[in-house]
Amino acid sequence: MFLVTGITGNIGSATAKHLLAKGYEVRGLVSNKKQVERVPKGASIAFGDLNKPETLREAFEGVDGVFLLPGFADMPGIYKVAKEAGVTHIVQLSGRSAESGDMTNAVTEYMVRSENAARESGISWTVIRPSAYMTNTFRWSEQLQKGDVVRLPFADNRSAMIDPDDVGNVIATILADPAEHVNKIYSVSGPEALTPADCVQVIGEVLHRDLRFEAQPNDEARKEMLQTTPEKYVDAFFDFYVHGALDESPVLPTVQEITGKQPTDYRTWVTEHAAELG
Repeated sequence: MFLVTGITGNIGSATAKHLLAKGYEVRGLVSNKKQVERVPKGASIAFGDLNKPETLREAFEGVDGVFLLPGFADMPGIYKVAKEAGVTHIVQLSGRSAESGDMTNAVTEYMVRSENAARESGISWTVIRPSAYMTNTFRWSEQLQKGDVVRLPFADNRSAMIDPDDVGNVIATILADPAEHVNKIYSVSGPEALTPADCVQVIGEVLHRDLRFEAQPNDEARKEMLQTTPEKYVDAFFDFYVHGALDESPVLPTVQEITGKQPTDYRTWVTEHAAELG
């Protein structure tokens, strides 16, 4: 039995799908009844709050392995409850920025805290550090539906974006047979490094539209981001993508090495999701 946290999200749902396809029992952790209808078919359900580790005891019962999201208030507490319940292996999601160890960056800080909790837990663990997700493209859907101009920030940033389905496949493969992956850290990427302009060009070609990319000025982007995102995280993104603290451009062989499958390229991903993009 495997417990999947964030089972209604990008990575959790992909992890559950691949585990179920391999024939394993999956239990999805949800925090409220509204999430139940979005749990993948075939998975059972447990209720709990990752910000309150004491609520997770029942969810962990009878579980061998766990996929765990990062960044909760008491990560050591989550690991403690998991260990007491007899969990033998946890795959901890993190991010590429954790490699820097820069605790002044709010995003890096919570990734590092999560990784440290794994290392200090006494449970065998594997850490997965993905590049940016291709699903971030959905943030552009409103612009795509309104017209042919797509204004995006961080125009110079080049990222080897990854399909969350590939991340889920990596996680499921490790959970199913963790022996070779105990106490290891894996960075994972897609098969090509693209700029925002490159992405818009691909989308236009797939949708058969004459799209035009415009670079959004940093001051405008910051003001817009602050409307929906706490300032410390906006500062973190600017540290990554304006000041160059994070380089997600390296193309890595990890997905192929672990799963035996080539990672999905961006054009294929856009083609699969064309109807959702507009």
